[in-house]
Amino acid sequence: MKPKLTNPLNKMNVKQQLLLLFLVIIIPLFVLNSYGNYRAGQILKRHVTNAYIELSKQNFRLINRDIEAVNKVTSTVFQNSQVQQLNSVSSEETVLERVKKYEKLEGLLNNYSQETDEREPLYYSLYVYDPESTYFFAPFYPGPRKSGVYFFGDEEKPEWFDEAVEKKGEGYLRLLEHLSLPTKGQGSQKTLAYVRAINNIYKNGTIGVLVVTNLDGRIGESLQTVSLPEGELYFTDYDNRILTARTKEHSAVLELPPEADMGDSAIGVKDIITDKFIYVINYNRFMKQKLVYKVPVQALLQQQNEIKQVIQLISIVFFAGSLIFMLYFWRSLMMPIQKLVYFVRRYEPGNVVPETPRRNNKNDEIGVLMSTTYDMARRLNDLIHYKYTMDLKQKESQLQILYQQINPHLLYNTLESIYWKSSMEGNNASAEMIKELSKLMKISLSRGRELITLEEELEHASAYIKLQQHRYDYQFKVSISIPEDLFPVVIPKISLQPLIENGIIHGVKHMGEDGEIAIRAYGDEENIYLHIEDNGYKQVDYDKINQLLEEESPNPAFGYGIRNIHQRILLHFGPGYGLTYAERQGGGTMVTLHLPRTILSQE
Repeated sequence: MKPKLTNPLNKMNVKQQLLLLFLVIIIPLFVLNSYGNYRAGQILKRHVTNAYIELSKQNFRLINRDIEAVNKVTSTVFQNSQVQQLNSVSSEETVLERVKKYEKLEGLLNNYSQETDEREPLYYSLYVYDPESTYFFAPFYPGPRKSGVYFFGDEEKPEWFDEAVEKKGEGYLRLLEHLSLPTKGQGSQKTLAYVRAINNIYKNGTIGVLVVTNLDGRIGESLQTVSLPEGELYFTDYDNRILTARTKEHSAVLELPPEADMGDSAIGVKDIITDKFIYVINYNRFMKQKLVYKVPVQALLQQQNEIKQVIQLISIVFFAGSLIFMLYFWRSLMMPIQKLVYFVRRYEPGNVVPETPRRNNKNDEIGVLMSTTYDMARRLNDLIHYKYTMDLKQKESQLQILYQQINPHLLYNTLESIYWKSSMEGNNASAEMIKELSKLMKISLSRGRELITLEEELEHASAYIKLQQHRYDYQFKVSISIPEDLFPVVIPKISLQPLIENGIIHGVKHMGEDGEIAIRAYGDEENIYLHIEDNGYKQVDYDKINQLLEEESPNPAFGYGIRNIHQRILLHFGPGYGLTYAERQGGGTMVTLHLPRTILSQE
C-alpha cells in the first residue's frame, strides 16, 4: 500500500501558516530590493543620458537659430545700398558728404543692434580699412557692447581683419581677445563674435568686415536655461576650442575622451559614459560647432541614494501593509466583504441605490463600511447629476471665452494692416481699407449671433482678403467656388478668416503672383465640406497640427487660432465635426471644415 502524501501545512496552526505566508511575501521583497538598487545605477545613467540627449538637441537648435538669425541680418546689411556705396579711398566726395554717409551707417547699425524681446542684445559694427584717413573725423573706440562704423589705418588694423577678408564673405564664429590693437589703458574686449567680410557686389574687392559682438551673452542665455547637477556646459568649435561656457573659469580647449571622435558623421548627437563623467555631444560639421554636456557620475550616484531611500520606504510600507493584510483575514472578514463586493459589482453610477442592508451590529467596521458605501453611491449619483449641469454651463462659458479671444485678435491684425499701409502710402489707400474694416466689424458683431450664414462668412472673408491685398505690394490669386444652395447653411462666425490668414502668412506670402488660395465647398443632404487650399512650398507637419487640435491642454506657444475654430465647431455641433489638415494634391496645404447641413432657421 502506497503511503499517502500529506500536506505539511496541515500540521501547522493558523498563526504558523500566516507567519510562513508573511515570510514568503517579505523575503522576495528584500531580494528584489537588493537587485533593484544594483540595476537602478545602470538604468539611471542611461535614462539621464537619454534625457540630456533630448535636452541637448533642443538647446543646440536654439543656439543655431540665434546664429542663423544673425547670418540673415548680416546678409541684409551686406546688400544695403548705403554699405555697398561706401568707398574709403574715394577722393570725389566732400567731407560733408562723408560725414552724412557715416551718420547714416551709424544709424543703420544702431537700429540692428536694438533688441525688443528683452534678450541679451547683439552689437553690429563695421570695420573699414582707410589707409588715406579720408574718414579722419570718425572716432575709433570699439567695444564688445558697442555698435558703430570704425575706420582705421595700417597702425590700427585688428589682427583678425585679414583673416576675415581671406574667407571672402563667409561668416564664422571667432573668439576675439581684442577688437582693436591693444593699447595702454584699454579695457577688456574679449567677446564671442560673428565675423563676415562684406564684398562689393558691383566691383571686386572688400568694403569692410562686419562684426557682431556679445554672442557669448546671447548664447549664454540659452545655456543658463539648462539644469545640470554639478555639471558643465560648453559651446565649442570643431577643434574643441571653447567659445563660451556656463562656468566662468575654464581652459581654452576642452579635453574630450578618445571615444568622442565623430569620424565621418556630419550632424548628430553622441553620448559617452566613462567612470567619472557622462558626455553628451551635439555636433554640426557644416557649422563647425559643438555643444557639450559634461556631467559627473558622482552627482548621479547622489541621486541614486535618494532613489534607494524611496525604495526602502516603499519596502517598509509594503511590510506594514502585508502585516495588516494578514491580521485582517485572520479575523475572518471575508463574508461581509463578499456581500459588499456583490453590491459594488452590480452598482452602476446613476442607477437607483437600494436600501442599505440591515446588520445587527451597525457600529462595527463592516457595518460602517457598508453604510458609508451605500451613502457614497448615493452621493456619487448626486455628483453625476451636478456634473451634468455644470458641464452644460461650462460649455456656455467656454463658448463665450472663445469668442472673446478671436475678436480682439482680428481687430489687432486689421488695425496693424491699416497702420502699415497708411505709413507706406501716406494715407492714400486708408479710406478703402477702413471701408473693408467696417465690413469685418459689422459681420464679426453679427448682432450678438454666434452662428451666421455661409454667405455672410464669405463676405467677411472677402473683406479680409481685400485688406491683405491692399497691405502687400504683391498680388496673390484667390478663387471662390461655392454653390449658391450652400449659402444659407450656418457656420460659426470668424471661421474662414483665420484659415485664410494662415494660408497667406505660411503659404503664399512670398510667392507673389504665383500664390494661389482656393475656397471651395460641396455637400450632401446631411454634411458640407469647406476646403481652403494654398499652393505654398513650405514643409508642414500635418500630424502635429491634427494632434494639436485634439489635445486637452495644448502648448500656448502654438497660438489658439485654428484650435479656437475647431473647439467652437465641436461646442456647436458635437463630435464628428471640426477641422482636419492634409497635404494638397500638387503641393501646398488643404484644411477641411466638416459641418452639418443646418440652415439658419434651425439655429
